[in-house]
Amino acid sequence: MSRVASAPVDVHAIREHFAFPRLGRIVTNNAASTQPPDELLALYQSLAPGYENVHRGQSTASQAMTALFEESYDTIARFIGAPGRASIALYRNTTEAHNAVMYALLTEFRNGDNVVTTMMEHNSNYVPWYAMCREILPRFGRRVHYRLARFDPVTGELDLDHLASLIDARTKLVCCTGASNFLGTKNPLRTIRALASASGYPQPSGERRSHLLIDGAQLVPGAFVDVQDLDVDYLSFSFHKMLAPFGVGVLYAKQHLLASSLPFLYGGDMIAEGRVFPDRVEYNALPWKYSAGTPNILGAITSAQAVRILLDLAMTPRKPAYFQTAKPIERGAVRAAMDRVSAWNRCLTAGALEGLRTIPGITMYGPPDPSRRTSLVSFNLAGHDPAGLAEALNRAGVESRAGCHCAPLAHHARRRRPRRRRGSRHRQPPAAARSSAHCPGNVMINPRRRVSMRNRSGIPGQEPGSVRN
Repeated sequence: MSRVASAPVDVHAIREHFAFPRLGRIVTNNAASTQPPDELLALYQSLAPGYENVHRGQSTASQAMTALFEESYDTIARFIGAPGRASIALYRNTTEAHNAVMYALLTEFRNGDNVVTTMMEHNSNYVPWYAMCREILPRFGRRVHYRLARFDPVTGELDLDHLASLIDARTKLVCCTGASNFLGTKNPLRTIRALASASGYPQPSGERRSHLLIDGAQLVPGAFVDVQDLDVDYLSFSFHKMLAPFGVGVLYAKQHLLASSLPFLYGGDMIAEGRVFPDRVEYNALPWKYSAGTPNILGAITSAQAVRILLDLAMTPRKPAYFQTAKPIERGAVRAAMDRVSAWNRCLTAGALEGLRTIPGITMYGPPDPSRRTSLVSFNLAGHDPAGLAEALNRAGVESRAGCHCAPLAHHARRRRPRRRRGSRHRQPPAAARSSAHCPGNVMINPRRRVSMRNRSGIPGQEPGSVRN
């Protein structure tokens, strides 16, 4: 670990950038959405007086907004190590990005092909492939199958031998989460890339290997990611999980794939200017080929600035260096900042795991080593309904989340059977409570703070212990 990454984070300085500490909130639902810093909310509002549509406008306002909008693509590309804006497509969220990949590849699948994904996926990286194989392609008489790789129910680690056994010469695509949103497990992406590369599947481009799609929604906000170094074909993530407001998801794809694939959405800005004829339509250059209609202009600009303020908060929270400047984002600066984020999150996670282990009746999921997981912890407490546990924590002043976390496959794999809620005739889906930290979004929580549910929530029976984050 570098000396910069191991340096302590200036928690007090970071707190000053957020509203929720001032309101006394303890927020541990960052795996779903992080809290936005004050500066991003103010930026969004400040852009309103000069708001105008982008591209093809002759007004000064339109040209200024277009410049900011296009610069946002450059910032995003630099953050993940992409070669340039032509490899970036913006959507509403990670889910829509996965659907974009599915529809882009839909017509390329041949009878007998397969897609390999895993049992630890978020619904957004399973259901599109389920729908494609079971509902869409069968209507066109095409048989394509999906295959699901197991994970170890004890350690939460992906079963790489089983994954390897599922990938063969008919595997067009391997889909895998970079980090599980239920188990917290960080998957070995280089190993998975090697397995996909060895398949020998003949792609239309002439490549003989399976494409690799990585769901980076839980990985990118807390780790240094370089898409070229990892050699991924597709990477997705959402900005509402890394300080920005809702509404912007990112799909990185290798440029030749975006150039050759069919778009997901049609009309508007994805059409080349004036190139619509009765017998043909020509599409816009990359990346605008994947920007149908009027885009989320302010969302894109604000999201790109979220990258900049993330670097500032991680490195110099009292003296911003990148936010609202034209300063290029260097890869070295991104690595230094994200390594510090990772180090701090490991500290928070280690403290949470240590404290949770002292609670009688608790079951935690995922790797026990904080270096092999992200900063979320899912758990169940014997004798307590997960939703009731989350409600009790809320009464104690700690905001968490209970449910299946959009990962029912993982719950089923752990044989967590549906439960009947008291007074209900219907079975509830399998569930667990989850607490998640993000630096700097949740760095304000003191890892030494303990919240005793017996003393503060009034739950009867055995002492359910405490949650520490």
